[in-house]
Amino acid sequence: MIAVFIPSQLTSYTDGVSRLTAAGGSIEAVLDDLDRRFPGLKFRVVDEQDRIRRHMRIFKNGDRAQDVRAVVGEGDEVLIFGALSGG
Repeated sequence: MIAVFIPSQLTSYTDGVSRLTAAGGSIEAVLDDLDRRFPGLKFRVVDEQDRIRRHMRIFKNGDRAQDVRAVVGEGDEVLIFGALSGG
C-alpha cells in the first residue's frame, strides 16, 4: 500500500482524515483508488486532462512529481499539497 497525505483543504472529501493508504502502481492509479472511496477528490487535484492542477503539488518520497504517471510502489509516500498563492 501507498501512504497518502491529504492537505487540510481537501479533508472535507475524506471525512476529515489526512492520512490514508491506497493501492496503485502510479500516482494516477492511487488517485483513482482514493476517488472510488472519496468521490470528487481526484478532480480537486488533477484537471480533465489528468494534469496536476496549477495550485496543487504532489510529492513522491519527498521529490516533486511533475506527472500523475509517476510510478509508485509498496511503501512509498505520496504527499498532496495546496500551493499558496496571493497577490
